[in-house]
Amino acid sequence: MRRLAVRGARGLAWAFLAVLFISSLGAGWLAPAPPEKQFREAPNSPPSRAFLLGTDDLGRDRFSRLLHGGRISLLLAPSAALLAVACAALVGGMAAFGGRRVAGLLTGATDLTLSLPWLLLLIGVRAALPLDVSPPVSVGITFAILGLLGWAAPARVVQTGVAGILSSNYVLAARCRGLSWTRIMVRHVLPNTRPVLAAQFWSSVPVFILAEANLGLLGLGVTEPMPSWGTLLRELESCLTSGQPVLAQYWLFAPALVILFAVLSLVVVFPSEVNS
Repeated sequence: MRRLAVRGARGLAWAFLAVLFISSLGAGWLAPAPPEKQFREAPNSPPSRAFLLGTDDLGRDRFSRLLHGGRISLLLAPSAALLAVACAALVGGMAAFGGRRVAGLLTGATDLTLSLPWLLLLIGVRAALPLDVSPPVSVGITFAILGLLGWAAPARVVQTGVAGILSSNYVLAARCRGLSWTRIMVRHVLPNTRPVLAAQFWSSVPVFILAEANLGLLGLGVTEPMPSWGTLLRELESCLTSGQPVLAQYWLFAPALVILFAVLSLVVVFPSEVNS
């Protein structure tokens, strides 16, 4: 029964992620309107047949913006995770191969980065960069800082994994046979490091989805008029802080629910990777 329940949960998670990716990538065809189009005759409209999630204060269709925002968030998080894992592989590999001095220097840098509050560091770095930039530039900046600030934890895992491989019997046997470090790297280290890198990649994707949501909520993420899931949360935040009856505008919770179910689906589909 437990296996059937796990399989059923994974099936639902896969189905949700598939629908999410298809609808986001196909937002140009599936969305009823462009995300920046303003229906000035119907601002702040409740959900209807014409507007499934209503319109915002500028008359923009929320459902269309949710679909287009998924395109940014779902591509941004894996791209940032790929950059973070690449940096982690470089730093971790150099720490494992570089000798005591290099290992001590890189380990110290990793420990220093891990000791800092990551979210506050992320917000501080983004706030220090130009905010009045075009939407494509803001996407690039967000992608870059997520990836470049998210390398420390994966690097520690990669360093430990590579050090374990280098001390294994088959690597010692290869060294005794006179194999060069290049051949050892290609034939033994890289193939055995792939599962570690894949685990760190899938661990980082939901973290970066939430990080982008935090940046967008604070107005430090993707700039208008380009939507992302994080920027769409600002309307819900305004409703919560204004004292208005939130349950009367339940459709404002749609971006938060999509983010929640996307992260939970990733945890269910890749449990060993995300929890590693």
